[in-house]
Amino acid sequence: MASFDLVVIGTGPGGYVCAIRAAQLGMKVAVVEKWPTFGGTCLNIGCIPSKALLQASERYEEVTHMLPKMGIGVGKPKLDLATMMKFKTDGVDGNVKGVDFLFKKNKITPYVGTGRIVSAGKVEVKSSDGKTETLDAKNIVIATGSDVTKLKGVDIDEKRVVSSTGALVLDKVPEKMLVIGAGVIGLELGSVWRRLGSEVTVVEFLDRILPGMDGEVARSFQRILEKQGMTFKLGAKVTGVDASGKKLKANIEPAAGGKAETIEADVVLVAIGRVPYTEGLGLKEAGVAFDERGRIKTDGHFATNVKGIYAIGDVIAGPMLAHKAEDEGVAIAEILAGQAGHTNYDVIPGVVYTFPEVASVGKTEEELKQAGVAYNVGKFPFTANGRTKVNQTTDGFVKILADAKTDRVLGAHIIGAEAGEMIHEAAVLMEFGGSAEDLARTCHAHPTRSEAVKEAALAVGKRAIHM
Repeated sequence: MASFDLVVIGTGPGGYVCAIRAAQLGMKVAVVEKWPTFGGTCLNIGCIPSKALLQASERYEEVTHMLPKMGIGVGKPKLDLATMMKFKTDGVDGNVKGVDFLFKKNKITPYVGTGRIVSAGKVEVKSSDGKTETLDAKNIVIATGSDVTKLKGVDIDEKRVVSSTGALVLDKVPEKMLVIGAGVIGLELGSVWRRLGSEVTVVEFLDRILPGMDGEVARSFQRILEKQGMTFKLGAKVTGVDASGKKLKANIEPAAGGKAETIEADVVLVAIGRVPYTEGLGLKEAGVAFDERGRIKTDGHFATNVKGIYAIGDVIAGPMLAHKAEDEGVAIAEILAGQAGHTNYDVIPGVVYTFPEVASVGKTEEELKQAGVAYNVGKFPFTANGRTKVNQTTDGFVKILADAKTDRVLGAHIIGAEAGEMIHEAAVLMEFGGSAEDLARTCHAHPTRSEAVKEAALAVGKRAIHM
């Protein structure tokens, strides 16, 4: 029986990062992956391929609408969807091979097969040919990620009724696409296909898009997406999809009750969220406790109630984000090595990779109000930023939320081009407990979009210069 200091089940961002950090700290490490390639959902069918299609479709739309304004005439672009999909696949392949290289570099032993905990310190790996092998482990980390949330009355076939997985491999642009769910995944993939020519309608059960994000940001972003051509039906639910005809027919009812309507579509994308993936891991048999939402319970330091079994990423509480899982992977590896591993859940950025991007870190106004925290707001629109003005990418703004007494920055929210890059100066500032004054007095290069962050910090003290 092969013996290891640590066996990690799952090689998504949380699992592979955990394994690498543990190996760096001198542990003998094995990883177990049920897929033939490493990287989990993120690298194979999630974050990475979706960003490739977002990038490609953004360039397509830029040629159509933006380049002529700059005096660059290239004619009407021709879409070669098969080549675009190859561009995506090549990007995925490069990332997956990168993880394989890192495992070899760090002398991590990979096992391809389905992992199951059979007893304390024992992991059984069953390969696709049915053969089994048992690994002896001092410690086990569950990093198996999440799966698509199913919608009652809607059967996903990944052809016409698709999850995010199927939406990444469509072989033609649907004339009409219905997106169920106005969260990050629905808006990103809806944006891809709208840019390529689809008529996109988004149905959301709540009365707003982007649940959990700052309300003002969500309202402003919805107006931008509507201006781009998306249609929204908020406060509504899809109760069924009839796939018997040439066109799909979705039955839509008001969430609060009322008259139903039918919408026809060529493709329906179900994007109502994700659920922890723990099936077949033997956790219940091992006595591992779960919470009311089906997540593995941990003690705040990633330990379950069963000695030697830990969990990170989407299978435990917290935002289902790759970078959150990575931070947890490093933290648990360091804890197991006797160090002080830690994840700061107050500074986990979130990004919507549309155009413009939406980025957020820390508290929203709604959260601060609910907690009774007095705060000041500083806002600065990109219409007043020199770089975005000359580039004609002025949609959006920067909003900084600071404690009214201490001036400590509690949250930052950005809608704008490259918001996902800009948010990190706020994240670093918050990690060090910085104030709006600190940010406002930091010299920013001109002309850059990031100057809007400085101006928003100045606006907290009602002294923005360019507004």
